[in-house]
Amino acid sequence: MSQPVADLERWIRGEFTELNTELEELYFTEKAIILAGRSDVDSLVDTLVREGESLIARVAERQELPADQDSRYELLGLVGFYLGACRRHEVEPDQSRIAPLALALSTSLGVAPRFSSAHQHLHNRAVGGAFHTFTALDSERIFLTYNGLAVMAYRRAAHALLGIPPLGVSNPLATYHFSDALAALGNVMAYSRTLADELDRDRFFYNIRPYFKSYRVGRSEYRGANAGDFAAINTIDVLLGLCSPHDPFYQWVAADKYPYVAPEDQPVLRALATTESLLAAFLRELEAGPVSLSLRENAELFLAACKQHGAATVFHHHRLVVPYLEEPAANTPSRPDLTASGPPLAVVIETLARLRDLRAARERPGLATARPYLDRVQQLLKPR
Repeated sequence: MSQPVADLERWIRGEFTELNTELEELYFTEKAIILAGRSDVDSLVDTLVREGESLIARVAERQELPADQDSRYELLGLVGFYLGACRRHEVEPDQSRIAPLALALSTSLGVAPRFSSAHQHLHNRAVGGAFHTFTALDSERIFLTYNGLAVMAYRRAAHALLGIPPLGVSNPLATYHFSDALAALGNVMAYSRTLADELDRDRFFYNIRPYFKSYRVGRSEYRGANAGDFAAINTIDVLLGLCSPHDPFYQWVAADKYPYVAPEDQPVLRALATTESLLAAFLRELEAGPVSLSLRENAELFLAACKQHGAATVFHHHRLVVPYLEEPAANTPSRPDLTASGPPLAVVIETLARLRDLRAARERPGLATARPYLDRVQQLLKPR
């Protein structure tokens, strides 16, 4: 790590976090998303902008990028944290000093030139137990920890399910993978419950959510970081057969997130287009018969995994999205930029609701879900 990068990293872990925390306490005291025209706020914001801009410019002046991919991605996250904080405090840094480095890093990696949620839960190196955050607020630590643990559990479930196609759904060895996937999806629900129980709603809405807005890099605007910007959840969707990679809506979901996932996740998203679902494999074997003991056991575990995946999504929507985003927004004075990650909040909520119903295989007018096919599996398992 070069000295300019080390200095930037030290600042992000130290003064950057302190400045944001002090600002957030001022905002929270007034229950305001932003406070304009106050000398104490302006002084803190000016310090943040000036110090960060100077440090990033020193890195850019060297005109050399780290050789390894992980280091480049981490550096992109550091620059992105700074730009995200500037957007949160509604101030524009000097793009001519910042954008060239962000764009060079993103081009070398094939990702959007901003921080993403992967910089918080997949590529967030801790030092002395402390990982990169915007603030020192306990609510941000709770959010990042339990949201990150849920992502880890989704990745475990996806890894287990990916081990099944080479074995076949009737293979007794596949039972291990189905059981592991089901357990991991149970962990998702447990972490989401803890997050819903422990995260302060007002703190999230006023002091955490604003860092996830869209922001400009150079001449272009890039949407905000999204907690769903990782490939494992899509692998689960498609392998379980709950979502189709040939559905135009789901294709848009995958294409939209593609520049915002970590580089190692991009090939995983690309592979979904040629992935046969386990649901299709079960229907083929169950209809052909006979129903062996291992096929029956695996099919029952499969149905339980589908149910658990749907339940976790429904819980997330009704216990996290609605109370932490939709309800507080309804009680906040109208702002043209009130959003979760870029698009209008109503659009974000409707997209999440559609995904919720697909993952839960809920019957809904105008939406084709996997419900008839899951019911068919259940029917074929009945004694004849």
